[in-house]
This record gives sequence, C-alpha cells and structure tokens, in this order.
Amino acid sequence: MENKLKICLISFDNWSYDKEIIKALSKKNIIATHINIGAFKHKNTYERISNTFSKIVLNTNPKVKKRQDFIINTLKSIGKQDQILVLNPDLIESECHLEIKNHTSRYIAYLYDSVARSINPIEHLLHNFFDDIYSFDNFDVEKYGFKKITNYNYLELENTIFSKKQFKIMTIASFDKRFPLLNEIANQVTELGFEFQFICISKNISYKLLKYRLNCFKNKQKSNINSKIQFQSTKIPLHQLKKYYDNTEIILDLVQGNQTGLSFRVFEAMALQKKLITDNKAIRNYPFYNPNNILILDSKEIILNSDFFKTKYEPLTKEIYNEFTIANWITQLFNL
Repeated sequence: MENKLKICLISFDNWSYDKEIIKALSKKNIIATHINIGAFKHKNTYERISNTFSKIVLNTNPKVKKRQDFIINTLKSIGKQDQILVLNPDLIESECHLEIKNHTSRYIAYLYDSVARSINPIEHLLHNFFDDIYSFDNFDVEKYGFKKITNYNYLELENTIFSKKQFKIMTIASFDKRFPLLNEIANQVTELGFEFQFICISKNISYKLLKYRLNCFKNKQKSNINSKIQFQSTKIPLHQLKKYYDNTEIILDLVQGNQTGLSFRVFEAMALQKKLITDNKAIRNYPFYNPNNILILDSKEIILNSDFFKTKYEPLTKEIYNEFTIANWITQLFNL
C-alpha cells in the first residue's frame, strides 16, 4: 500500500481562506489536517471571566497557553507529519514552535501579512525554527531573505458574460486607517454618477465612527462621510462573498500600511473576471497586469479616470491565470 503524504496546517483562519488549502491538498490524495487555533474556545463562562481577570489584573493571558496546548495535543493524536505549515507564526510562542518541529520532517511558515504589521516581534524566531519561510510581501522577501510566493486564487474561473451590474464598483473592508481614502473614492465615484457598494466592518463600528468624527472636529476637518457607505459590525462569511461580487463590475482593493504583497481581492477579481482598482503600486510588476483591467491609484492624490469605468475586462491567458491558482500554490509551497 502506498504511504500517503501527511501535511498539517496550523492557523487562526479568521476569514476561512485557510480551509481552501486543506481542500486543495485533499484533492491530491494527501492526508491533510487543519489545526484551527481560532476555533479554540473557553469551556465555560467561568473560564472566560477568569481569563479576562488574568489579562487585566495579572497581565497574562491563559488562553494563549491553552491554545498552544491544543496544538501540541492535536499533533500527538494525529502522529508525525511529513510537513507542517504555520501561517503568521508570530502568534505562537518560541517554546511551542520547538515542540511543533519535533512532530514533522519539514517545518515551514507563510506570512500573508507584512512583518511590520505583526502583532508580536517576529524577526528573532523565524530563521531559528523553520526550514523554509515564504512571504507575499516583496519588501520582506528582500530584507529577510524569505522565499517569494503570492496569495492564491481559491475560486474557479468564472465564465462571465460581461453585462451591466447593479453596482459599478464595490468593496468590503475593515474600518481602519484606510477609511478616509475609501470615503474620498466614494465621493469621487458619486461625482462621476456611478453606483457603488462600500461596506465597512468592525465589531465596535459605532464607537469607531464616533471617534473618527470627533478627530475630524478636533482637527477642524469635515468628516464628509458619504451617505451611501454601509457600516456593520458582523463579518461577511467567505462563502457569501461571491454573491456581493456578482453585483459589481469593478472590485476596489486598498492595501494595509506599506504592504507590497497582493491581497485576496486581486485574485478574486481575477477569477470572477472583474476589473480592479487598487493603490498597490507593486501590482504592475506581475504578469497579469493590464492597465485596461487594473487602475492603480496614488493614495496621496486620488484621481479616478472615468474612461477606465467604460471599457470591458480583457480576459487573461490560461497560462497566466493557472500560475496563481491554489493548486499551483500548494505545489510550490509543499514541493509536490
């Protein structure tokens, strides 16, 4: 009997993208296991209250230790793995990384966020624990010597009939420092006479909106929030995302901070054959870049070219599209 390859993925999977990696591995007849740290919950209300007390009063977080115990106990139950992949490893402590490494022949990491945006210091642990480190960020690849790989396209290529949609442009984004830029784009789209759907999401959205307005008042600026922007506190599940995109011709992608890697918005637009507007200047260095399909903004001076809104999407060649699929991604990352 042929021995099947065993691969384990460890991640938080806050947006449900990571489960697509497991699906893709399983299609290749690989025994794939996902340890979803984000799914770990307190057993009861007492544990939750006790954990909150420890964080506030004792400045410790018992949940972190329990999550890492959850990882190790799961690895013990599934046996040694041929490869283990950790996504954004800064959320796992050094001692736990050492223990995880004992359960695999190849321990690798993928950073789908820039090092500058890591929650915890990351530089000290990376090359001490991992056999290979992959990153989607060009700057980090050059600075730290990581291996370059982009995010992946988890959607099937849509055989789109190019027709008029309900909205000319749409995006779903967290309410954060990018909001003033998003608001300016909304105002310009309105001036051009196009319909849009911009959805801003945050758990405490009312508080953040109030804080934003107060800061504008303090700095003697008009908040001028476009009335058509939608605000909500609940996330939109990944499986519902396509329904929103089906109603638009163009997808808007605004990067976080100095990020140079490609977000999932880029690949979703590619699969659904939608045009893209982005402020990620690095996108022009990729083989799928086509100025007819992708409008690059200068975030310091937003100017929307109205002609871009009038032309149709020009389909990519199959060779270029296949280069960025999840099937090709796992082949590269896991040396399959």
